[in-house]
Amino acid sequence: MLKIFRNNLKTYRLMIAFVFLLVFLQSLSELYLPTLMADIVNIGILEGDTGYILRLGGLMLLVTAAGVLFSIAASYYSSSIASSFGKRIRSKLFSHVEHFSLQEFDKIGTASLITRTTNDVTQVQQVLIMILRMMVMAPMMCIGGIIMAVSKDATLSLVFVVVVPVLAGAILWIGSRSVALFKAMQLKIDKLNLVLREGLTGIRVIRSFHRTGFEQRRFDAANKDLTETAIKVNKIMAFMMPIMMLILNFSSVAILWFGSIRISNNDMQIGDLMAFLQYAMQIMFSLIMVAMMFIMLPRASVSAARINEVLGMKPGIQDAAATGQTTGREVKEGTVEFREVTFSYPGAEKPALSGISFTAVRGETTAIIGGTGSGKSTLVNLIPRFYDVEAGSVRIDGMDIRNLTQQSLRAKIGYVPQQAVLFTGTISENIRYGKEDASDEEVSHAAKIAQAASFIAEMPDGFDTVIAQGGTNVSGGQKQRLSIARALVRRPEIYIFDDSFSALDFKTDAQLRAALKEETRDAAVIIVAQRVSTVIHADKIIVLDEGEIAGIGTHSELLQACEVYREIVSSQLSEEEIA
Repeated sequence: MLKIFRNNLKTYRLMIAFVFLLVFLQSLSELYLPTLMADIVNIGILEGDTGYILRLGGLMLLVTAAGVLFSIAASYYSSSIASSFGKRIRSKLFSHVEHFSLQEFDKIGTASLITRTTNDVTQVQQVLIMILRMMVMAPMMCIGGIIMAVSKDATLSLVFVVVVPVLAGAILWIGSRSVALFKAMQLKIDKLNLVLREGLTGIRVIRSFHRTGFEQRRFDAANKDLTETAIKVNKIMAFMMPIMMLILNFSSVAILWFGSIRISNNDMQIGDLMAFLQYAMQIMFSLIMVAMMFIMLPRASVSAARINEVLGMKPGIQDAAATGQTTGREVKEGTVEFREVTFSYPGAEKPALSGISFTAVRGETTAIIGGTGSGKSTLVNLIPRFYDVEAGSVRIDGMDIRNLTQQSLRAKIGYVPQQAVLFTGTISENIRYGKEDASDEEVSHAAKIAQAASFIAEMPDGFDTVIAQGGTNVSGGQKQRLSIARALVRRPEIYIFDDSFSALDFKTDAQLRAALKEETRDAAVIIVAQRVSTVIHADKIIVLDEGEIAGIGTHSELLQACEVYREIVSSQLSEEEIA
C-alpha cells in the first residue's frame, strides 16, 4: 500500500501537510481542554472565584470552537485529497488496461478488472481518509495524553504501563488474523461479480433454455461463499470494540480507585484527577482510532496489492522503435503478408496456427474459410496485433508489424469483429467511432454501402436514434451492418471482415458484397466466412484445417485440388450449384 501512496500522492504534498497542520492544531486544542477544566475546579470552584471560572470557561469555549473549525477543515481537505486520489487511480488503471493485449485480459479476467477499478480503489480511498485524519491525531493524542497525564500525577500514570501493552496486543492479534480473510473476500467479490455479469448479459440465453433456476443457484452459491467469509472476518472484528470498551472501563475504575486514595492522602487534587481521567479517555480513544485503522488496513492493503498487480503488469504487446526496414523489394501499399507464422495460446497443447504463409494485396479480396476451430479468427486477430506471433512474421507494406506503432498499424485497418459490438449513443456516433471527424455525408455514404440506410430511415430519429446498452434495440443483422459502416467510414488500406455477414440473409449478403466490391477496390480485403456463397467470388481463397493451410486458390482451382474445400462446398451447395 505504501507503494501506491508513494507513487500517487506526490502532487498533493502541500495539501497533505496542511491537513496534518490542521489535525495537529485540533489535537492541541483537545489536549488543552482538560487542563483548563482542572484549573477551574482546583482554583475557581474550590476557592469560590466566580470571575476565574467565567474567564476560563470563556477560554474553553474559544478553544473548543477553534478545535471544531480545525476538525471541519481537516475533514474537508482530507476528503478532497482522497477523492482526487481515487479519481487518479481509476484513470490510471483504465488507461493502463487499455494498452493490455488480449492475453492480459484473459489472464486477469474482465470481472476482476472491474472489481479492482471500483471496489478496490474505494477501499484504498477510504483508508487514505482515515490515515490523513488519524495518522497524526492518534499518536499525538496518545503521546500528548500520556505526557499531560504524567504532568498531573506520575504515580497514577503507572496504570498505563499495564493497560497500553494489553490494548496494543489485542489490536495486533485481531489485525493479523483478518488479513488472509480480507484477501479471500476480494477474490470472492470477483467471483460474485463474474457470475452476476454473466447472468445479466446472457439473460436471453438463460431464459430461452429455462436456466433461471440454475443461474439463481449459481449466484446464491457465490453469494453464500462471500457472506460466510464476511461473517468470519466480522466475527473476529466484533471482538475489537468489546475488548476496547472493557479495557477502557477497567482503566477508568482503576484510575478512580487509586486516584481517590491519592486525594485522601493529599497527594492529588480533585481537578487533577478529573483532568487525568479525561487524558486517560483520550489515550484510550486514540488507541481505538488505531484499532479502527487496523480494521480497514488489512482489506485496503489487499486491495492496494491487487491494484499494484494490474499497474505493474507490462502489456505483452508494446511498441518498438520503428526501424523502417522493409523486405528489400518493392511492395504495393496495402499488402498483408504472412511468413511462416506460428501462434499458440498460453497453456495450449498445440499451436492454433502452424506455418501460415500467404499474401493479400491491394485491390483483391482474400477469403479465409475452414471448419469450426480451424484458426480463422485467430489468424485475422494477428493482423491488428491483438496477439503477437510465436514464430515467423506478419508484414504490412513489407514491414514487420512489430516495427510499427500500434496506433499507426491500426490506422491502416478497418476491422469488423465476429461479434458485432455497439456502444451506448446515437447511430451516427457509433458509425463515427471509426472516424471521429467524419462528415454527415461520409456517415450516410458508409451506411448506404453497408445496406444500413434503409432500416436507419425507418427509425424514429434516423441517424440520431439512440442505441441502447449492448445494442439491444437493434437486430443481429442490423448490428453487423452498423459495424461494417463503422469500418467503411474509416476508408483504410486494409479491411478485415471476421465472419461479419453471418447474420445477414442471402439477398442482403449479395447486395452488400456487390456494394463493397466497388467501395473497397483500392484496399486489401480479407474476409473470414462460414458460407461458401460469401467467398465463392473471392480473388483468393485460403482453406484452413486444424491451424494449417490446406489449400490456396480460386473457387474452381480449389474444387479440383483441395479435398477439405470440396467437403465444405458439398456440405453447403447442391450438385447443380457446384456445377
